[in-house]
Amino acid sequence: MTSYVFDPAPLPAAPVRGTDARFPINRIFCVGRNYEAHAREMGVQVDREAPFYFTKSPGTYVPSGAAIAYPPATENYHYEMELVVAIGKPAFRVAREQALDVVYGYACGLDMTRRDLQLAARAKQRPWDIGKDFEDSAVLSEIVPVAECGHPTSGTLELRVDGETKQSSDLTLLIWSIPELIAHLSTLYHLQPGDLIYTGTPEGVGPVRPGNRIEGSIAQVGTITLTIGEAA
Repeated sequence: MTSYVFDPAPLPAAPVRGTDARFPINRIFCVGRNYEAHAREMGVQVDREAPFYFTKSPGTYVPSGAAIAYPPATENYHYEMELVVAIGKPAFRVAREQALDVVYGYACGLDMTRRDLQLAARAKQRPWDIGKDFEDSAVLSEIVPVAECGHPTSGTLELRVDGETKQSSDLTLLIWSIPELIAHLSTLYHLQPGDLIYTGTPEGVGPVRPGNRIEGSIAQVGTITLTIGEAA
C-alpha cells in the first residue's frame, strides 16, 4: 500500500449528461486567437500557419453553477466563453480525417482570465501562466456525449452577464476546426482520455465584478453558469 507524506488532491472530474459516471480530467489545453474578431479586439493578428496553445492545471476545474471568489492580484477579471472538446481515446499523430473518432463529447467552458496580468506578461514576451492558469479559472458544464449531440460545427455561442448579452457568435467562425485542432495537437502531445481542449473565444470578452452572474449557452451542447463572489 502506497504511503504519502500528505493526502493527494482528489481527481478533478466533470459530470456527464445522462449518467452517474464522471469524466476524469487529465489535462486542459486552450487554443488562443481562434476567432478573427476576438484577435482584433485584443489588438493582435491571427497566426494562420498553425494553432497555438496555453494550458491550465486540472485543479483549476470548477463545475457550472458554482460561486467563486474574485481572484487575487487583478483589477481586470474577464470571462471567455468557449466550446470544449473532451477526448475519449488515445491519439498521437492522428489524421484530420480520423480526428473526430477520438472525441468523447463536448461541453461549454469559461476560460476565466486575469487580463491585466496576461497583457503585462504578453508585453514582456513572457508566458501567460499567471493570467490564465490560476485557481478556479477553468469552468466547465456537464459533458454531452457525441451520441447525444453529434459533432457541432455550427450554432450560436452566447454569453450574458446579469442578463445582458456580451458575446454572441457562431461556431462556423472558428478559424481552426475541431478535426484540425486535434490533428495538430496530437503531433505535439500523446493525447489521452480525459484531455480537454478549450477551442477559443469569440469577440465581446470583458470584465466582471463581485456579484455578477454569468450565463452562457452553445447550440446542441448546453448551458453554463457562474457567480462571482467577493475577493477572498
